[in-house]
Amino acid sequence: MMNGNELVRAVRGPIILITIGTLFALDHFTPWGFQQTWPVILIVIGLLTLVGRATRSGPTAGGVA
Repeated sequence: MMNGNELVRAVRGPIILITIGTLFALDHFTPWGFQQTWPVILIVIGLLTLVGRATRSGPTAGGVA
């Protein structure tokens, strides 16, 4: 069974691809262009990184568990 960190790693790629596809659809079907919405990719990657760190087990970066 997968722990939280493995699950985040497993869905990271598909979530990013879905985000990019959604942004291209917005570019094609709405007045918002990709040049206006691309920062959403950075936000999604940042959120996935935060969730991955929150679900990681073991000592933290500061060495305090």
